[in-house]
Amino acid sequence: MWCVRSDDADAATAWTPATGHSEGVTVAVLTTNAKGRDPRHTAAIRDAVVEGLRDGTLVAPHHRTRTPGVALVGGGPGDPDLITVRGRRLLAEADVVIADRLGPRDLLAELPPHVEVIDAAKIPYGRFMAQEAINNALIEHARQGKAVVRLKGGDPYVYGRGMEEVQALAEAGIACTVVPGISSSISVPGAAGIPVTHRGVAHDFTVVSGHIAPDDERSLVDWAALAKLRGTLVILMGVDKIGAIARTLMAGGKSADTPVAVVQEGTTAAQRRVDATLATVAETVLAENVKPPSVIVIGEVVSVRPDSSPRASE
Repeated sequence: MWCVRSDDADAATAWTPATGHSEGVTVAVLTTNAKGRDPRHTAAIRDAVVEGLRDGTLVAPHHRTRTPGVALVGGGPGDPDLITVRGRRLLAEADVVIADRLGPRDLLAELPPHVEVIDAAKIPYGRFMAQEAINNALIEHARQGKAVVRLKGGDPYVYGRGMEEVQALAEAGIACTVVPGISSSISVPGAAGIPVTHRGVAHDFTVVSGHIAPDDERSLVDWAALAKLRGTLVILMGVDKIGAIARTLMAGGKSADTPVAVVQEGTTAAQRRVDATLATVAETVLAENVKPPSVIVIGEVVSVRPDSSPRASE
């Protein structure tokens, strides 16, 4: 008579595996070694395999029925660990990946050899793949029945031109799944120790694109109104325009002593933070040779430190 002993695995004459499930796959793990059986170790291996299948870190070659379509995936601020579980899983299942420079490009090295990677670079003020060419590539590969992932930095809808791509796909009759990502506007300040809101300091924050100067007729930003706000101002893509932005804010009434922090390549191994004031930030950025991608934070929250206490007033 076979006997399963839950109290003493070594004394048993039969053993049952630790099982788990992930999207139609059943995982069964049974460990044996010279020292006997360890149910906890078995369960830990089972959990690791199931979790790897769920988040896309563990991928086995398989055949599946593909439906022409595109996944627009927000890759987060740069650290590959900050992509969503769903985004990583879709990336692991892709046949074609069209990737921006600001996406978590380290993940591309994990893709199987058969995956075609198209570099949409988008290097600021340098070479880039025209938006129309990106749209055409998405449509062309999807129509070939391939699983296509458009890997973007941050969130697809926060200065990522994601809706333009969704509109082009919709016009072509191609289904598109949008996977939100962690925006650098919040995550990068947080990684640098800056809360965009803080009790008694800032009850609001505003995210602004700085790629167009305040005095440019194409600008849609009401900089005069922003200068009067008491909350935090987060500026993306504004490194080369920070001088003009600072002057405009000060002309609108923002104090020249307002703290400013510039965080370059946030969440990555190359992250660095440079502090200044609104009056000195332009010369500081030049002196420190700050380059894109950088997130600029303007407001009193820049001065909040881990050892400081909240202000009494709210």
